Amino acid sequence: VQFDDELPLILSALEVVNRKPRLVLEVAQHLGESTVRTIAMDGTEGLVRGMEVADTGSPITIPVGPETLGRIIN
Repeated sequence: VQFDDELPLILSALEVVNRKPRLVLEVAQHLGESTVRTIAMDGTEGLVRGMEVADTGSPITIPVGPETLGRIIN
């Protein structure tokens, strides 16, 4: 993913803009001064070059409570 301005921090969550269903990417590596390598948290069908991606400004988070009780999360 390429950025015109400052690169997001490693482990930051990015979101593909105007995509249904929602697709979150995690920054895994900085590649030069304007590009990051990401890991998609779901399928990438339909992604094409030039799609807009927004930095959420925070890492991926998982809710804590009854909905995650008894689950293993990596």
